[in-house]
Amino acid sequence: QVRLVESGGGLVQAGSSLTLSCTISGRISDLNRMGWHRQNPGKPRELVAQVFTTGETHYPDSVKGRFIISRTEANNTVHLQMNDLKPEDTAVYYCHADTYGKLGFRDYWGRGTQVTVSS
Repeated sequence: QVRLVESGGGLVQAGSSLTLSCTISGRISDLNRMGWHRQNPGKPRELVAQVFTTGETHYPDSVKGRFIISRTEANNTVHLQMNDLKPEDTAVYYCHADTYGKLGFRDYWGRGTQVTVSS
């Protein structure tokens, strides 16, 4: 059974840095990408950063230049380094991975970790 195990959330002050980590537990094949999304109550989940197995990365403008995603291929771990955090970065952060095989795409999600940035 594949599980995404997240760690690293917490409460920090604005301007601080925080790193989130996510490891894939269990056997997974045809991995396509790993990344992080975030969500606040009543709002849709939004992409924060993603890294493809090719090494290509994507960031929305809201975090570009402040967040850095990296992946350790050996143990299927992805890290999200978040710098210069702002109160608007407060959200539950979810690790995401997907695979692409004969049956198409399949998504996997972590349980989420809370990040709170105080002003």
